[in-house]
Amino acid sequence: MQEGDTGVRPVNSWSGSIEIGVTALDPSVLDFPSSATGLKGGSWVVSGCSVLKDGRSVLEEYGQDLDQLGEGDRVGVERTAAGELRLWVNGRDCGVAATGLPARVWAVVDLYGKCTQITVLPPEPGFSLPTTIPTTPLEPSAPPEDSSLADQGTSGDEDFASMELSEVVSNAILSAYNGGLLNVNLSSPPPGDGLGSSGTATSPILTSNDALLFHEKCGTLIKLSNNNKTAERRRPLDEFNNGVVMTNRPLRDNEMFEIRIDKLVDKWSGSIEIGVTTHNPNNLEYPATMTNLQSGTIMMSGCGILTNGKGTRREYCEFSLDELQEGDHIGLTRKSNSALHFFINGIDQGVATPLTPPVVYGVVDLYGMAVKVTIVHNNNHSDRLRRNNAILRALSPEGALRRAAPAAQAEPERLLFHPNCGQKAAITHEGRTALRPQYGPWDSNGIEGASATDDFNHGVVLSSRALRDGEVFQVRIDKMVDKWAGSIEIGVTTHNPAYLQLPSTMTNLRSGTWMMTGNGVMHNGTTILDEYGHNLDRLKAGDTVGVVRREDGTLHFFVNGMTQGPAAWNVPPGVYAVVDLYGQAAQATIVDDVEVPPVPEPLPEGNNQVSPSSPSSGAGGSDLRFHQLHGSNAVITNGGRTALRHNCRSEFNDAIVISNRALRDGELFEIVIQKMVDRWSGSIEAGVTAIRPEDLEFPNTMTDIDYDTWMLSGTAIMQDGNTMRNNYGCDLDALGTGARIGMMRTAKGDLHYFINGQDQGAACSGLPPEVYAVVDLYGQCVQVSITNATGPMDNSLATSNTATEKSFPLHSPVAGVAHRFHSTCGKNVTLEEDGTRAVRAVGYAHGLVFSTKELKAEEVFEVKVEELDEKWAGSLRLGLTTLVPGEMSSGAGSGPGLPPSLPELRTKTTWMVSSCEVRRDGQLQRMNYGWNLERLGVGSHVGIRRGADDTMHILVDGEDMGPAATGIAKNVWAVLDLYGPVRSVSIVSSTRLEEPEVTQPPSPSSDTGSEGEDDDESEDRGLGGQNQMGMMPTVLEFLENHGKNILLSNGNQTATRVASYNQGIVVISQPLVPQLLVQVRIDFLNRQWTSSLVLGVITCPPERLNFPASACALKRAAWLLRGRGVFHNGLKICEKFGPNLDTCPEGTTLGLRLDSSGGLHLHVNGVDQGVAVPDVPQPCHALVDLYGQCEQVTIVSPEQGAASGKSAGTQGDMEKADMVDGIKESVCWGPPPAASPLKSCEYHALCSRFQELLLLPEDYFMSPPKRSLCYCESCRKLRGDEAHRRRGEPPREYSLPFGWCRFNLRVNPRLEAGTLTKKWHMAYHGSNVAAVRRVLDRGELEAGTASILSCRPLKGEPEVGFQEPGENCAPPREEQPPPVLLSPSLQYAGAETLASKVQFRDPKSQRTHQAQVAFQVCVRPGSYTHGPPSAALREPPDPHFSPAELEWVTKEKGATLLYALLVRVE
Repeated sequence: MQEGDTGVRPVNSWSGSIEIGVTALDPSVLDFPSSATGLKGGSWVVSGCSVLKDGRSVLEEYGQDLDQLGEGDRVGVERTAAGELRLWVNGRDCGVAATGLPARVWAVVDLYGKCTQITVLPPEPGFSLPTTIPTTPLEPSAPPEDSSLADQGTSGDEDFASMELSEVVSNAILSAYNGGLLNVNLSSPPPGDGLGSSGTATSPILTSNDALLFHEKCGTLIKLSNNNKTAERRRPLDEFNNGVVMTNRPLRDNEMFEIRIDKLVDKWSGSIEIGVTTHNPNNLEYPATMTNLQSGTIMMSGCGILTNGKGTRREYCEFSLDELQEGDHIGLTRKSNSALHFFINGIDQGVATPLTPPVVYGVVDLYGMAVKVTIVHNNNHSDRLRRNNAILRALSPEGALRRAAPAAQAEPERLLFHPNCGQKAAITHEGRTALRPQYGPWDSNGIEGASATDDFNHGVVLSSRALRDGEVFQVRIDKMVDKWAGSIEIGVTTHNPAYLQLPSTMTNLRSGTWMMTGNGVMHNGTTILDEYGHNLDRLKAGDTVGVVRREDGTLHFFVNGMTQGPAAWNVPPGVYAVVDLYGQAAQATIVDDVEVPPVPEPLPEGNNQVSPSSPSSGAGGSDLRFHQLHGSNAVITNGGRTALRHNCRSEFNDAIVISNRALRDGELFEIVIQKMVDRWSGSIEAGVTAIRPEDLEFPNTMTDIDYDTWMLSGTAIMQDGNTMRNNYGCDLDALGTGARIGMMRTAKGDLHYFINGQDQGAACSGLPPEVYAVVDLYGQCVQVSITNATGPMDNSLATSNTATEKSFPLHSPVAGVAHRFHSTCGKNVTLEEDGTRAVRAVGYAHGLVFSTKELKAEEVFEVKVEELDEKWAGSLRLGLTTLVPGEMSSGAGSGPGLPPSLPELRTKTTWMVSSCEVRRDGQLQRMNYGWNLERLGVGSHVGIRRGADDTMHILVDGEDMGPAATGIAKNVWAVLDLYGPVRSVSIVSSTRLEEPEVTQPPSPSSDTGSEGEDDDESEDRGLGGQNQMGMMPTVLEFLENHGKNILLSNGNQTATRVASYNQGIVVISQPLVPQLLVQVRIDFLNRQWTSSLVLGVITCPPERLNFPASACALKRAAWLLRGRGVFHNGLKICEKFGPNLDTCPEGTTLGLRLDSSGGLHLHVNGVDQGVAVPDVPQPCHALVDLYGQCEQVTIVSPEQGAASGKSAGTQGDMEKADMVDGIKESVCWGPPPAASPLKSCEYHALCSRFQELLLLPEDYFMSPPKRSLCYCESCRKLRGDEAHRRRGEPPREYSLPFGWCRFNLRVNPRLEAGTLTKKWHMAYHGSNVAAVRRVLDRGELEAGTASILSCRPLKGEPEVGFQEPGENCAPPREEQPPPVLLSPSLQYAGAETLASKVQFRDPKSQRTHQAQVAFQVCVRPGSYTHGPPSAALREPPDPHFSPAELEWVTKEKGATLLYALLVRVE
């Protein structure tokens, strides 16, 4: 037997070491990869203690770990006559590493990682192997008696011995041409120097300085164990921070620092945070939480990246650290190019920051829920497996397309479950059955694991091999448990189960995965079909579910052998089947011999009913499809019939699709909206273009095209990007899911639009003969499909002139006809008085009632409370639902399918209001809405209205509570729940009658774009303007609908931007009246930003507009003045107009005025700057964007006609000679105001230093200069503050916090903070230092279900299945929160008994002081009771307030809104 030895010099700068094996690739023509594990085409490599074939692990624990070998050790490989690969280490046979090797292979060695030098040595004298010597290259060995072959092998070894491999670096591969067995010696001395035949050189053991451990110095609550590899936070149920740990040494380039989450507690919000820091742990004073460190630190928190405590990337990845479970892995590495990458369960999340300092330590913050973690060392094969996974993911955009397996290894015919399964799953019955054990630690089959009643997830199992095209994977549900909600989920994935780090539930996987869950379909964790097929959550034991990928790339699911139709398209081949034993599903078994059910035929051509949840299966006889060329964010599926926008939550444009051919005359191109998102403003835009798809350079939006294009956007008809007509017969922005939109070019060249099959009349004329249909999936519209109605229509529109007349929708029936309740109702309800009265006969639940018909736009469905039963708790619930009442029961009467209460009505989308909470499908959407319905009495009237702007309004005793929800579907029914105390109600409303629109006089603004108006009409319009002046509004105010960072005050006449630099659009609620000057004053500028406010007008209704981040993003019906330019729909139409608005100082007054001819004038400090925009359509609303520097404006009382004593005509007639460099002489910007003297207050500075010692996150507070306000004696007198103020509806007095310093909190703008702070009362709550952070984290003074501040929401419990209550048992009551004590007087709330004092040392003066903290809060009127003081006081209470009203107590959840943190220092 021949062997060659090679000496290698290891270095300690790298992980990993020598790799050795064989390859069938000829080295003379080989393109060498970076490492031996990258060799394909028949290569077997031993790496660490793993054996890899073609880069994939086939044996994970084999022989001796090569990474532990040291200098002097010898390692060799041999191919036996039986085609086996054997590894030899120091003369010892490690056994068979692989079988089925081809006859001709070359030995291969990779000088990887620590291994830098090897030497090939001749065989030792007298050394023999039990197998025979192979020939050159490594071929089946001959008998040892064959001396000729032995000599041949010897000469080959001499060639090896003559090679010297010096100055070799890692990633260098040596291919051996000669020798049957290659043995290399890891030794830097030459052969024979100091090496005995025994080969007793030992492998050096890694010292503690080499191993990555936790540093002994750590956070005050951290306990280290397991040789400093495990860190645990003490008292996890009492404390949530002080859990910072760091590595014992800096991280090396490309070194993985990975931890495993061992323990979580479900008490706190937030969870583990991980990152790097430049601070040496020996010299660092550990902060309470690492995000408080404001230098040299990069942390991943949630799904964002924080640098030095400030957010730099809000959504770094789709995973959130707060959602990880026990057993999940988190890692990071600093690449050699300085880029920092994070890994979650082995999946690279991409570059977090491109520039990371060269010397950084790993850091982990065991914050909130995270209690215990352990460092995972990758010293064996896990890093290589991870590298192989990255290679596999790189092969396909979906991340795991595999190479075809060699013919020598045929895939098994029978489908089985792969042994790699979820943590709480087990595989039995020879791979045929998967289960979550139900019998505790050991089930009846002897399988160890958690009980299925103890956990509801971690039950993912995959098929052992990829599915073939047309092969059905079907399982039978064997066992179920009744404890959890949800059930089995099934689908496919491109990930190989051998390498996949299985998630807790498969819908958490964000790549290459399609799953059916409930009755929806999800792709990469995102729902793509909301309502698909049979609901899997309703299956029982014995039912079967299956999945198949067909040859055309479509994915179909089956329930009990019945196909549910196509669920996805363009699914790649070679996918693995997935079953998630989730929730109730506890055991499933694979079913064999399943035949593929036939594909259902397309719908008949005459059937135009298209499900809004599934794409049309055919387009009738038409060959119209979407073209393969489209916008960058668009995806075409379903054979060209369906188009959708990728990343719909983060991208709103770049999704233009176009028809595959030009439309024929009279041919309808119709689509149905299948999916929308309630995130963006604007929606679908549709039209035609004469540009061929091959010649079109797809823009962001189709309205950006400036030639040969006609589009309908909202209600505006646009040609070549310019509005040519407003107020067309339909509004695309108002359409919802299920609506159908059609376009048709008539023979006369007119463009007609069809909405739900109804012709809306001619939109424009003069179209060229060949035009293509074009659809822009913009804003809220995400997915559309071509319907069966697409195709030729009758020729009536091609020749008829009457078809061009506008058609109007039908209105409600004759007035005076009362509403009725539908015969389908809850089982405890009796309908009386011809269906106008509903009575709950028994119990407290099962009281659902519906309206008989859909509610029309602006139609009110109102009832009167007839009878109450005070023994029950709760409130009347009412809302709107898309559920057709008759679908829930087979006949009139009981309706057995109805749930017992409205929150459980989830079969169709349902919006409801309960107490003062707004819910959608049972999920909380909003708190503190309107009037608390629990306070309704006998005789109270309550109604519901669906607004024309797709909003839901609740009316109590005739008063509109405002919009409760938005995005309401078109076809909805009113639904009421006679729950708890409300026993009976009667209808008091009737269907309305509106005068048909065709009989109403035309709007003066409807034809503003038309030509040929004569002088008489112009005079009439001028008179009309004068008449309007007589109806001038007395008080102007800003509209409640505004940008999310806006806070309104001063009777809605002052607007303040409370955060960031954008999201600050406000609109004056009253339309502009001709000759009326509307002005705003700039109150405050923040010089840290650039640019400033934007002024202009919009002609679309502002009440229903979803405002973008800045006014510049308004692309429809907007004229804006920005800087020195004039913009229309985002495009500049005029330069150097008037003064530069970006340089306006504080105190500047800016105004807008419409003249009698519709020209828009700009006024600056009362001086008319001339006409900025001529012929502005009316009605229009003035708009102000508080952008950049501008943070607060106030409306100035309106002035009619002239301004500052000069007539408008005189101002408008000024010549250019009156201008200097484009700026009028009368406009002179003064220097910025001097700094406020209050900033030098020493008491303010002292309170600020104490507040900084509390280590509270900066995101909780408003940014300077609005961050704080001092109420010390000198500051308040300097400002002239009064001691008491009044606030709320009805107004109630409260005292100002004299003697304290106020730190204003950032209020979540989604909770309509402007309305709350204006209508709610103001009060104070004494607190203590230990409770401040907990209160801020929760967002209110008692634990609630939603966070009011802008912080992460509390982590919820797993959803539990609904159990129907007994007939007459008491309704479940929620756990009552502890009472909250408040006071309108801070003198009482700040008493020491209520606000305890704490001593602290001032870091500046080193003096000791005493400090107190309190909260200033807004309190909802009617939610509290007042009474005399209950706390013992050392001083008499505030004499200004009556003792009977000094103390307020509330127990209602959501009744308080944190406004400011108050600090007092003595």
